Amino acid sequence: MTADSEGTPEVTTAAAVDTGPAAYAELAAVGPYGVHPGHALITMVEPHPGHEYAYNRWYEDDHYIAGAMAMPWIFAGRRWVATRELQLLRRPEKSAVARPVTAGCYLSTYWITAGRYDEHMKWTVGINKRLNRDGRVYQDRTHVFTAFQDHLATVYRDGAAGPRDFHALDHPYAGLVLEVIDADGPERREALLEWLCARHLPRRLSGSPAAMVTVFRPTPLPGDRMSYVRQVEGVDTRLTLLWFLQRDPRDGWAEQFAGLEEEVAESGLGRVELVAPFLPTMPGTDRYVSELR
Repeated sequence: MTADSEGTPEVTTAAAVDTGPAAYAELAAVGPYGVHPGHALITMVEPHPGHEYAYNRWYEDDHYIAGAMAMPWIFAGRRWVATRELQLLRRPEKSAVARPVTAGCYLSTYWITAGRYDEHMKWTVGINKRLNRDGRVYQDRTHVFTAFQDHLATVYRDGAAGPRDFHALDHPYAGLVLEVIDADGPERREALLEWLCARHLPRRLSGSPAAMVTVFRPTPLPGDRMSYVRQVEGVDTRLTLLWFLQRDPRDGWAEQFAGLEEEVAESGLGRVELVAPFLPTMPGTDRYVSELR
């Protein structure tokens, strides 16, 4: 307990928190509760050599649930993997995101309800501190590209037909491509976004195996984040694109994703810093783990 200026005892904030069932009813009764992915967590991680199997089992059997899906306002999640064959398809060779460009063989993507970012961040910082204290955080890994992101746009190949972006992490897509683009300065990002959505992406999607592309911008990580996750780069200039594919990314890779860097550069608005294909993991198995190196 503490005392106010007149000596009257006050209950501390921690003691005043209602953790009973009634508190959950009160929280659910107020605030946004739409279905759209207003925000995302996108995290690309490299397990240390020799720890691939152990990392995969820890993440899938424990962390995916306790460190993500069980949290308030995350309503969808999906894990993806890049075999060595897929890693070698990445571009550009000198990436500002992945150093080397092949780093980061696992990618996890989560949708967070629009308008609930602040509430979710409070919970995620708290639960990750607890998991770390309880020895439930796997240390033999490196965060290559981890950021919470705000949703800016979704461009669909088939207009109103087909799954929407809020279905994307539940629909059985056969592959995903992570693309990261840096605008040529903060003042150019809005123009870059407009060009992507109005011209570049509709043309690229037409007749392609990609059903949609979601576009996000990264947000800074909180100051009390876990020490093993570095602060987000490019907050004022970066755009993160997720291409959802209806077939294996290796099928027609050269035709579908050739020339991306040149087209963005020719726009005069930015530069591509990463194009990285992934396959969906198969939950409950170690499929692809033997193909990472």
